Amino acid sequence: MDTQRKEYWMSTEMEEKPRKPRRKPRTFTPEFKAEAVRLVVEEGKTASQVARDLDLTHSCLCGWIRQSKTDAGKGPPGALTTAERERLRQLEKENRVLRMERDILSKATAFFAKGNA
Repeated sequence: MDTQRKEYWMSTEMEEKPRKPRRKPRTFTPEFKAEAVRLVVEEGKTASQVARDLDLTHSCLCGWIRQSKTDAGKGPPGALTTAERERLRQLEKENRVLRMERDILSKATAFFAKGNA
């Protein structure tokens, strides 16, 4: 490889492409999600077209469609429904709190046991 080609190759490797600014996370109402899914499932529009029309990402809309099918009992085996996901989230939060309380109590027990000895 001659010197000029090598310098060009190295300079293009080092250059970074400008990135689009990240979009702020948005929240959507359950009604909005249901309507977007309905447009795809019932009206036969493509997910790409609906996503473009509603200013959504394709992957976001596809996730809503997949979750809608799971909620209707047509999802893959073992997939959690929305209600099951919410219950799991609550149980994980409760588990986190209980572990924290247990750790505090065990440290307090060790502290007071050391003071009495």
